[in-house]
Amino acid sequence: QTGEKLHELHGHTHKITAIAPFSSSDVAEEKTNLIITASADRTVIVWDCTSGRQVQKVSCFHSTVKCLTVLQRLNVWLSGGSDLCVWNQKLDLLCKTSHLTDAGISALVELPKNCVAAAVGKELIIFRLIASNNGSEGWNIIEVKRLVDHQDNISSLVSVNDLTFVTGSHIGELIVWDALDWTKQASECNFWDSSVHPDVQPEIKLSQSPHETSVQHLTSDEECVFAAVGKGIYVYNLQMKRVIACQRTAHDSSVLHIEKLPNRQLISCSEDGSVRIWELREKQQLPAEPVPTGFFNMWGFGRTNKQANQAAKKMQENTPVYFLELVGDLIGHSSAVQMFLYFGELGLATCSADHLIILWKDGERESSLRSLTLFKKLAQNGDLQLRL
Repeated sequence: QTGEKLHELHGHTHKITAIAPFSSSDVAEEKTNLIITASADRTVIVWDCTSGRQVQKVSCFHSTVKCLTVLQRLNVWLSGGSDLCVWNQKLDLLCKTSHLTDAGISALVELPKNCVAAAVGKELIIFRLIASNNGSEGWNIIEVKRLVDHQDNISSLVSVNDLTFVTGSHIGELIVWDALDWTKQASECNFWDSSVHPDVQPEIKLSQSPHETSVQHLTSDEECVFAAVGKGIYVYNLQMKRVIACQRTAHDSSVLHIEKLPNRQLISCSEDGSVRIWELREKQQLPAEPVPTGFFNMWGFGRTNKQANQAAKKMQENTPVYFLELVGDLIGHSSAVQMFLYFGELGLATCSADHLIILWKDGERESSLRSLTLFKKLAQNGDLQLRL
């Protein structure tokens, strides 16, 4: 609400590489909200949110832990590095996989049926947790399947719902997967191709560098996947299996983070220090042009053309076309804005390489709240009157 600092957590000696919230659900104790952090110092620390104190530290890792995932339903959490490890809330190591690769796991996502998907370089590895037969709280983790459809390293991994998850790679591939049988449902590999999106003004370039086509971040709702690709933002409709709207140069530099808001709006931030708000709007479509009347139409042979024209018109009417319109620009940072957190009515917190965290508020809402507070105060004092 105010941006006041509550705690500062000291314990890591190198940069923090992953963070995850974890609620302790021990029946004997009160429920406590914990934070798990991983660092390049090859340690993982559990912190108490309320007090800010360090609860426990694990230092048995052979490499940097790059991602953390909490399986709240199973009351365990997973760490991904050169191995995939399963831990309980007391930080006991329950099981782990064998050494995967030097690159290790870069991203994890929970799937149904006690499964997780792990991004390891170009591969997507599906693991399943199986309860131990001896009746203890132990788990075993087994590799179920390897998916090798990506041509380059996987850079983003996100769950859409219990049936679908999506991956994106450094060369601009987006693949939609079935979360139950892990088959490929759809893919998009031509984000930067102007022939695929003819309504977008083409850019004259000799070649596209991987930096310009890399999928930096993915987010989704039940209907669409929103992809930060290079400097642009793309909206991929899951039912239509195609890009329905895009802004190829949403920022002057790479888009680092995007998030969908409830009201058909998006927020994006970039290496160029800008934070922008976009709205997904439907284009006003022009009516389909009639087929020109020719010689054969005079003699009644034009029925096929008429039917084709009606079919084209019907298809045009049933296929809405969208575009992303810039509706807000938050100016305040002087360096790359790496990410942000959206807190609904409370506002937006942006985090930048300029060492600033800025808390943004909805100006109209804050103004109306101030006016409401003022009128209540005047009413309480019995001094409510109209003054000109």
